[in-house]
Amino acid sequence: MDYVLSGITQHRDRFIQELVEWLKIPSVSADPAFKNDVLHAAAYLKEQFEKAGMDNVELLPTAGYPVVYAEKITDASKPTVLVYGHYDVQPADPYELWTSPPFEPVIKTTELHPQGAIFARGACDDKGQVYMHVKALELMLSQQDLPCNIKVIIEGEEEIGSSHLGDFLKEYKEKLKADVILVSDTGIIDNETPSITNGLRGLCYMEVEVTGPNRDLHSGIYGGGVDNPLNVLCRLVGSLKDESGHITIAHFYDDVVELSAEEKAQINAGPVTVEDFEKSIGLPKSFGEQGYTLAEQLTIRPTLDVNGIWGGYTGEGAKTVLPAKAQAKISMRLVPNQSSEKIAEIFAQHFEKIAPPTVKVKVTPHHGGEPYVTPVDSVEFQAANKAMETTFGKKPLAMRNGASIPIVALFEEILGLKTVLMGFGLDSDAIHSPNEHYGLFNYFKGIETIPYFYQYYAELRQQA
Repeated sequence: MDYVLSGITQHRDRFIQELVEWLKIPSVSADPAFKNDVLHAAAYLKEQFEKAGMDNVELLPTAGYPVVYAEKITDASKPTVLVYGHYDVQPADPYELWTSPPFEPVIKTTELHPQGAIFARGACDDKGQVYMHVKALELMLSQQDLPCNIKVIIEGEEEIGSSHLGDFLKEYKEKLKADVILVSDTGIIDNETPSITNGLRGLCYMEVEVTGPNRDLHSGIYGGGVDNPLNVLCRLVGSLKDESGHITIAHFYDDVVELSAEEKAQINAGPVTVEDFEKSIGLPKSFGEQGYTLAEQLTIRPTLDVNGIWGGYTGEGAKTVLPAKAQAKISMRLVPNQSSEKIAEIFAQHFEKIAPPTVKVKVTPHHGGEPYVTPVDSVEFQAANKAMETTFGKKPLAMRNGASIPIVALFEEILGLKTVLMGFGLDSDAIHSPNEHYGLFNYFKGIETIPYFYQYYAELRQQA
């Protein structure tokens, strides 16, 4: 596949510029104000797949944003790979914390990206990683060198829970028939240490509301006789974990699977130390569930965290008020074999039980997703393993990822397919945060590696 590297060299500037143009489109699915931009991003991607030489490229409707579909079927006897990604991005707020505007991509060098990185919202999650597949397919199709049949679905609602994709998969189940799913929405340990994600945590996202008096009250007149809803909320939230980092909700850990010593050894094989972790995010000291290493805390243990809390007066100056209402958003990352539906139920029961009689509480579940594990001895995982070893020059580690991609469990449930999570981002790329970026090394390494996955997957399937 020498033509892949020569093609990257020949078209390097164009490959970067096309991605830059796509990143300029603010495809924020969470905010209706960006609706036209989200649709524009889908249309742009459709056009790029057409230019790359894919067939039957179309925008398939859902109850929300459309799915970009493309395919190239060359031989029914070949295995079929279904590529998944998303073109929507997280909101860029707070804008003032960006060192350059989030939708005006710029290339800067950093300590971890000496060859340069593209700074823009969606650069790593997931537009840059999706676009690797577009360019890899373009290079392979230019040489008519496609060892697998390819189908592609790129959705526009991943950042808001993929709420319509389950129905989409059911509706187009026949159209999406394949042998394996390939996803690049994860990362590697660092640019010297390749890794493949073989497990994801699930997600349970809740919102809680505490209501006291029928209106905001003057804190001087009413203070001392009212249980302030914001005080109550802080007490309740603070009680959900103890000082050792253990979650206090009854039966929360009932279904958690403890990993073997061999599995834990692989998880702890990465080069990142506690000191590296603390330094990378400016943390005085890390904190996690006692009895587990940092790597285990970040990947194979469940979590509970407050993602936002508000109530009362938050403007400039002072306003002496007792708020009538206080609210918080809480996420829980789940591990095998926890169920997001079951966790949502026991969380709601627990929160209502611990609330004092001085207030009313309301618990609202939002989106969730199930944890997922890919067997490391499978043909598809070994193909990814061999592809990365070829392009990085060393064997990748098999690593669990603490993040969630809810659709992966749905793929197995609805389509009956395993997923390979072969991503190229770094944890330091600030996804979901100000100054998100994606290294040019990583972008082009993905374009280089993806064709080898197809080659080795076809070969290993034939040998199996």
